[in-house]
Amino acid sequence: MSAPATPPPALQEFKDNLRAAPRRILETAFRSGNPSTDRTRSTFIFSNVFLHLHSVRVHRWTLKWSTSMGLGIATTAGFLLTLITGILLMFYYKPYPDAAYQSIKDIHFVVPTGRFIRNIHRWAANVMVVTVILHMARTFYTASYRRPREFNWLIGMGLLAVTLGLSFTGYLLPWDQLAYWAITIGANIAQSPREVTDAIGITGWFDPGGMQKFLLLGSDTVGPEALIRFYLLHVMILPLALMALMSVHFWRIRKDGGLARPADADQRLGNAPGPVYPVFTQAPLKTYSLAAIVRGRTPAVGNGPENTVPSMPHLFYAELGVFMLTTLVCLALALIADAPLKELANPSIPENPAKAPWYFLGLQELVSFSAFVGGIGIPTLVLAGLGLIPYLDREEAGTGEWFGGPGGRKVVFQALVVGFAAALAIESFAIRFGWIREWYLAVPQFVVTVLNPGTILAAVYGFYSVWLVKRYKSTRAGALGLFTCFLCGFLVLTVIGTYFRGPNWVFYWSPGDWPRH
Repeated sequence: MSAPATPPPALQEFKDNLRAAPRRILETAFRSGNPSTDRTRSTFIFSNVFLHLHSVRVHRWTLKWSTSMGLGIATTAGFLLTLITGILLMFYYKPYPDAAYQSIKDIHFVVPTGRFIRNIHRWAANVMVVTVILHMARTFYTASYRRPREFNWLIGMGLLAVTLGLSFTGYLLPWDQLAYWAITIGANIAQSPREVTDAIGITGWFDPGGMQKFLLLGSDTVGPEALIRFYLLHVMILPLALMALMSVHFWRIRKDGGLARPADADQRLGNAPGPVYPVFTQAPLKTYSLAAIVRGRTPAVGNGPENTVPSMPHLFYAELGVFMLTTLVCLALALIADAPLKELANPSIPENPAKAPWYFLGLQELVSFSAFVGGIGIPTLVLAGLGLIPYLDREEAGTGEWFGGPGGRKVVFQALVVGFAAALAIESFAIRFGWIREWYLAVPQFVVTVLNPGTILAAVYGFYSVWLVKRYKSTRAGALGLFTCFLCGFLVLTVIGTYFRGPNWVFYWSPGDWPRH
């Protein structure tokens, strides 16, 4: 009978455990092991708290560059860059008027790499605004808002609103002249309902415009209350709201069957160009008893795993590539152009021209004719129309295709012509000849509110959309025309407000033509 094995000395066992600790840490963190088989690739995703928002497998159509152009991931990358650089800036920023401007100057001129970090923060925020707008346009033009993705379209609209809110609230934090008067313009836009209440004489007891301005600023003017309020919104409330909406957005993409694709996507793709991992490669580890079979109602019903590939590595490598490209763009822009910083905010010396952030300059152009229509009326109509699109367009033709649906590209190209031509014609007339108030000083304000370039432009676009619906007998055709027209109007008004408006909001072809003082 052999003697029992002698246990290793305690010190030797401790050394062996210490040597094996790094490997054991990886094994316990990634319990699925190396994602080298179909099963471990799947387990790698649904056992990870972050990655499980993705589906285990992804359709090959989703991986085509033209399907999404990576705009959603680019927006996410912009947010993460903004978040990381924002946290770094918080170490030095002081959110009260007496010190805010000086702390920004210290970041810009004293803190090592402070200027670069602030530049990245600014450019990542702008990239985020641009890509989220393009992402919404891509979703619309491919009819990806249709069933079962209607609610996720609304979530996307919420993400757009929160993104604009994040950028707008951060605009005030430098506390310089540019920031102070831009936020003043924004607060006056929020107060624009007073134009209507004044016209009908009810402002004394019903003043929604004044209430909106007070909620925004915490006071009647931009001051310490506004700064701390904007700071809290910018660094805590809105980022948390954005992360919550993003999580729901990604989760709904998975639950809604992935990105929208044409009904004949499999036929269009044909056979895979290279070897594809088989769908099932290993024997099952579990067995199940089947009590009954019922037909489900999820998008997965009737769809098998054919023509799909594991999300790991195919989808994740594509997302990583878009993330790296977005980071490269933000770094390049940060090296080329500095974030602006003007003189210390001075309430007694207004900027002339005082301009809102660039993404609100189209509204400011409309506000110059009617504060209520430009600041509240048209934005409300646009948001309501966008929200209703998935529930009004119940057609199926063209889903997942660029400019799909009756009329298709022809409607979009015609709408581009109508959209740009109408906006340029109305703006040119108003710039050259003025508007009702310049012609008749005693005209009632209500008339100016109802009849102004903004309402006329919106009416032209609306009538054109109705004409498209009747001609093509399709809600989708009308939606394509209306959406394209409003995009054209937004671009025209934004360009005019950015480059051609000078002191007192007068039109100038060049800043060189501005009056000299």
